[in-house]
Parts: sequence; structure tokens; C-alpha cells
Amino acid sequence: MSRKANESSEKDSQVGYTEKLVSVNRIAKVVKGGKRFSFSALVVIGDGKGRVGFATGKAREVLDAVKKASERARRQMIRVPLRESRTIHHDVTGHFGAGRVVLRAAPAGTGIIAGGAMRAVFEVLGVQDLVSKCIGSANPHNMVRSTFTALQAMMSPRVIASKRGKRVSDITSRRQSSQDSGK
Repeated sequence: MSRKANESSEKDSQVGYTEKLVSVNRIAKVVKGGKRFSFSALVVIGDGKGRVGFATGKAREVLDAVKKASERARRQMIRVPLRESRTIHHDVTGHFGAGRVVLRAAPAGTGIIAGGAMRAVFEVLGVQDLVSKCIGSANPHNMVRSTFTALQAMMSPRVIASKRGKRVSDITSRRQSSQDSGK
């Protein structure tokens, strides 16, 4: 490993990224002398403050596959707007392939209600309260990708207000009045 790559990995660990291994697949290639195994790893990485990324890595050893995936995930991180640094701003759906996810904002104290691969994404993202449902495929790759399409579709009130030519208080006041009428 080159010195420059070593320095960058140390710098990233100092920044405070958390990474979660979502799934590992073992691939067997049959050759003349027997079988050759390689591994594919799906990794999710985030800073706990609204930035998250995912990637896959393939190698002969599990640790090398995880290392490749985490380096690739750091380069492909996206920023997700969070409300009060604990939940998402609005309900959103996302899909990839046969996998569909529904993400719903939740009141404080709810916790993360999600399964498998989606839970890993939300934990590294820094979300504390969220309700989600996986519909269709439960394949970890499809779940992570559909969760990311949903998160990329998320818009903060500031962005919505600027698109509509209104003030942020006009957008958020509607949210408050709709929550009060629901109680």
C-alpha cells in the first residue's frame, strides 16, 4: 500500500467515519486443481451527521474486499438533510430493481424501526427516529440501493422554499399545523 493511501486512511479514521459490513458473498470458481474462492463485500459508511455512502468490493480475502469497499464508499458519499439531526424531513419512497422502501419521519423517542440492510444505513447516517418498510425484494444490495434513491429524493424545507419562491417559515408552519390537527 502506498504511503499516500495510508495517510488518507488514517485521516479518514480521525474524522470519525463509522462503517458497517452489510453482507459478504463467497464466490467459487471451479478450476482444474479444485475451487478458487473470492469474496464480495457490501459496506455502508457514514459520519453520523448526515453523510453516508455505500460500495461493494471484491477480493480473494474478506478483509481486502471490505477495505476496497470502504475506500470506494468514502469517495461516493452523499449528504442527506436531517430534521433536528435525528429524523428525516418528510415521508419518501424509493425503489431499485424489485426492492421498494418506504421511509417515514417519526417523533422523538421512536428509535430506528428498520430491518437488515436499511438499519445499517440509518445507523451510520445518524438518524435516531425513523420508521421504514421494505416491500418486495429483501436482497441487501437492492435494499441499500433503494434506500439511497429514497434518501437522494429527500429535500429540506430550505430547498423547497427556494424552489417555490417562499420563506422557510411558510413551509414549516404548514407542517406544524398538520401535526397539530393529527393529535
